[in-house]
Amino acid sequence: MTSHPAPQAHHHDDDTRLHGEYKVPGGKLVVVDLEVAGGRFSNVSLSGDFFLEPDEALQDINQALTGLPETSTAADIAAAVAGGLPEGAVLFGFSAEAVAVTVRRALSKATSWADHQWEVIPPLVLPTQVNVALDEVLTEEVGAGQRNPTLRFWDWEEPSVVIGSFQSVRNEVDPDGVARHGISVVRRISGGGAMFMEAGNCITYSLYLPQTLVDGISFADSYAFLDAWVMAALKKLGITAFYVPLNDIATDQGKIGGAAQKRLANGGMLHHVTMSYDIDADKMVDVLRIGKEKLSDKGTRSAKKRVDPLRRQTGLARSAIIAAMQEVFAERYGAVESRLTDSELDEARKLVEDKFGTEEWLNRVP
Repeated sequence: MTSHPAPQAHHHDDDTRLHGEYKVPGGKLVVVDLEVAGGRFSNVSLSGDFFLEPDEALQDINQALTGLPETSTAADIAAAVAGGLPEGAVLFGFSAEAVAVTVRRALSKATSWADHQWEVIPPLVLPTQVNVALDEVLTEEVGAGQRNPTLRFWDWEEPSVVIGSFQSVRNEVDPDGVARHGISVVRRISGGGAMFMEAGNCITYSLYLPQTLVDGISFADSYAFLDAWVMAALKKLGITAFYVPLNDIATDQGKIGGAAQKRLANGGMLHHVTMSYDIDADKMVDVLRIGKEKLSDKGTRSAKKRVDPLRRQTGLARSAIIAAMQEVFAERYGAVESRLTDSELDEARKLVEDKFGTEEWLNRVP
């Protein structure tokens, strides 16, 4: 297990100058150069390929940042920037929050993808309960610095429903449908909605990362930020996908997946996604109670129409899509292939016995 050292500040030509860069998802590059003197920001210079009106607003932002304590949080920095802008200023391709992320990166309080050695664990067939338990084990490890940030693809055999941490079993799952189709129902540690997951019909992955990677990025923006590589992989396969806030991934044909997150107290974070490859919509409607209220703001009458599987859109085998995703992630972030250790699997199995496989946990919200 390698622990990852805290990233160093990016120093430029002289020792005192700090440099941070942040590419806004779907936006522009923001660059900040600054010095810290007496515990405060000085000689601040913002630059980038963004658009800003009026011109003088650039100086106003530099001025707003000057003198702020180096201990300022992302929220403090964003508030100072917003407060320093002239009335009617227009920021296009970036925001006060993006400036805050960039400053925190310059100070090495926030990290970028490139600051970490990423690992990828290819699909391994495991019971759904073990997959859910591994999410807790690996997120804890990354938070504790005992494992490098990791992308893991799931595989499983039994048809499953994985419900969100705060969902009611009774309200989400139809017991008759579950019994009839032999479905295993499991509760995960992240929030969000129920996922109907048949083996071979879904693509599910989990990202385990340090929260420093999303420092200063809002909860809403962090979803798209952490899945930018997936959008690139789908694009390579001829699918133009986009985020529908808060956590749905869609194409112009319909929804293809959903994401969920959990942040742990030790600084680790879980971000996981299930995408429909070839869903059995009739069975899904048998098993999940998809109420009228849930569909009310989606402009759809039926749940069957809401999910449009990747198989139909690409004509590709599921394994080919996973391979393309793995390839794009490795190319983008220099990720190396890794595997689950015996101790991680043992710990996950023990967690299934003590927690994820218990009635208490499953019926935590009746």
